[in-house]
Amino acid sequence: MQVVLYSILILGAIGCIGAVVLFFTARRFEVKEDPRIDQVASLLAGANCGGCGFSGCRAFATEAVRRGNLKDINCPVSSADTMARIALILGCTVEVAQRNIAVLRCNGSCQARPQPYAYDGVRSCAVMDAAGVGESACAFGCLGCGDCVEVCRFGALSLDTATGLPVVDPDRCTACGACIAECPRHLLELRPTGRNDRRVWVACASRDRGAVARRICPSACIGCRKCEKACRFGAIDVADNLSYITAADCRACGACVSECPTGAILASFPIRNQSNDPQHIQ
Repeated sequence: MQVVLYSILILGAIGCIGAVVLFFTARRFEVKEDPRIDQVASLLAGANCGGCGFSGCRAFATEAVRRGNLKDINCPVSSADTMARIALILGCTVEVAQRNIAVLRCNGSCQARPQPYAYDGVRSCAVMDAAGVGESACAFGCLGCGDCVEVCRFGALSLDTATGLPVVDPDRCTACGACIAECPRHLLELRPTGRNDRRVWVACASRDRGAVARRICPSACIGCRKCEKACRFGAIDVADNLSYITAADCRACGACVSECPTGAILASFPIRNQSNDPQHIQ
């Protein structure tokens, strides 16, 4: 009986000594966290979407406090007012970054392009692309399964059943980039909203030669360079049979939209007859 009692006493003493050692060790090596991290994190959306380039909202807050400013970092989900409040906590100023919106680089709706194949597998763009199949003959176009819609946490994407293409709601899009990372054919792109919400982009990613591309999809870019010649600001380049509009150089005049023979270039605003109309030049 005494052996058991002594064992209990010895183990208890060892436990007490260990607890004291751990207590003072923890106090000695304690890492104190800046309280501003919690303040900044509380202002963020908490979606942990990764659109800022960090693993989550708290990681963004930690980095912002470590730097002491918001230079070269930004939360695309947060409003300008929220970023200003974060800057106030950090004791710095912030320049309001131009908001970006996701656009789809495909205009090949179900009505526009023929669908010579019938797919009867898993309804997933990733699976279809990995298998090298699709319901249309276009190897570059949208597969229409809505993988991008599923990963959008903000309800900014929906699948149009009439066209078979995803539709972006500009009011809900936060430019987090989740849909861009999900699309196996890289058909979604972030572009600046543009002055007065005017933006122009090429809604096609086909690199087939003109005749082949147009036979597969009447809405395809055929690389005819008409848009390039019509642009007075050098914003359009044609490479690999495909046009691309550089957002930083584009003035959203709409000349390229009017000139495109296939309707492959889209704009977020109504296009009127250009005719050197100066009010279209911003």
